[in-house]
Amino acid sequence: MSWKLNALHASRTLNLVDDSTINPVLNEIAQEAIAQSEHILYENAKDLALMDPSNPLYDRLLLTKERIEGIASDIRNVATLPSPLGKVLMETKRPNGMRISKVSVPFGVIGIIYEARPNVSFDVFSLCFKSGNACVLKGGTDAHHSNTAIVTLIQSVLKKHGLDHNIVTLLPAGRGATADLMDAVGYVDLIIPRGGKGLIDYVRNHSKIPVIETGAGICHTYFDAYADIEKGKSVIFNAKTRRVSVCNALDCLVIHQDRLSDLPVLCEQLADKKVIIYADEPAYQVLHGKYPFLERAQASSYGTEFLDYKMSVKTVSSIEGAIEHISLHSSKHSECIISENEQNIALFDKMVDAACVYTNVSTAFTDGAQFGLGAEIGISTQKMHARGPMALEELCSYKWIIKGEGQVRPK
Repeated sequence: MSWKLNALHASRTLNLVDDSTINPVLNEIAQEAIAQSEHILYENAKDLALMDPSNPLYDRLLLTKERIEGIASDIRNVATLPSPLGKVLMETKRPNGMRISKVSVPFGVIGIIYEARPNVSFDVFSLCFKSGNACVLKGGTDAHHSNTAIVTLIQSVLKKHGLDHNIVTLLPAGRGATADLMDAVGYVDLIIPRGGKGLIDYVRNHSKIPVIETGAGICHTYFDAYADIEKGKSVIFNAKTRRVSVCNALDCLVIHQDRLSDLPVLCEQLADKKVIIYADEPAYQVLHGKYPFLERAQASSYGTEFLDYKMSVKTVSSIEGAIEHISLHSSKHSECIISENEQNIALFDKMVDAACVYTNVSTAFTDGAQFGLGAEIGISTQKMHARGPMALEELCSYKWIIKGEGQVRPK
C-alpha cells in the first residue's frame, strides 16, 4: 500500500488506543532517545557537515546530548498531560428527548512540512500520538540523516508495543514528496508548515489540504515613553540573543523619540553578541560612535525576520505611531511593550493584532512548554481554529454525538 493508505489506516487504529498504552510508549521513546543519543548525534553530524556553521539554520539543525535530554524530558511531560480526547464540550437535551453532545476527537492524519529542525520529529510525534493523530513528516533535506534515525527509533518502539508503525511516516527528501503530501486529499486532514516565510507561503499557495500557518515571526518590542530602562535592557537583550534562529526572537526595537537618549544603554549588551543594528536616522545619530556594529536602516530592514544577530530600530513620536509601525510589519506572532503606563499598556493590548501580546516580558516565552501546555507543534499566526502555541487541544476537532429513542423529524 502507499504511504497515504498506510497513514489513513494507522490513524483509524488509534481510535482504539488510550492513555494506558500511549503513555508507556511515550516514556519508552524518551528513554530510547537518551539510550541511542550517540547514534542520533552521529547521524546529526552527517547533516551538520553539509551546512555552513555561519548559516543561522545551523543552530536549529544542531543536536547535542543536552538537547536530546531536554527533548526526552518534553516527551515525558507530554505523557503526564491529560488526554484531550473524548471531552464533552457541550451537552443538551432537546424538547423531543434527543440528547446531543459535542465531543473532542482527533483530526486523523496530520502532515508536517518543516525545515532543518530534527527536534520537531520528536515533538510532532509525541503531540500527535497523545492526541490520537497519525503524523506524516516531511523534513528538509538538511536534516535527512537526523530525521531518519529519530523516526526509525520511534517506529521500533511502536512495533515493540504491537502498534502500527505507520502512526508516524517520514517521507523521502526532495520536493516531489512535498507535492505528494500537499495533494493527498482524502488521506491527510491537515497540514502544518514549520519554517520561514518562504516555506509557509509556498505551502499555503500550493496545498490542496487545509493549512494552519505557523512559525514565521517578525517580532517587535516597543520601548514606551514611560518605560523602565532596566526592564527594557534585560527584555531586549534576552528577546534578541537567547536564540536568534527561532521564531520568537526580536527583530525590531521600536522606541519613543523622548527616550532616544537611553538607546545606547538599551543596546550596550547587544554589542557583546555582535548584533548588527540597522537604525533609522534619529536612532543612528544617537548610536553613532557609541555602538560598534551600526548601519543605516533601509526599507528592507523592517518587516524582516532576521533569524540572525541582526536587529532594526525604528523611532516613533507616539504609542499610536508604534502601533501603526507594528501593524504594517508584523507577522502577527509576538509583540511586546515596555511601559509603566497602564493606559498605554491597555491601548497596546487592544490594538496590536498578534497571537501573543506581552508587557515587560521577553517574546522568547512564546512557546507551548513555557505557557504550561506541555509542548507545542508550532505557533499559529492565523485566526482560524488555533492561534498562538498549538498544543494537544489544538490538535483536536470535534464531532456531534446524537442519541435518541426512535425520534423522527416531522414534515
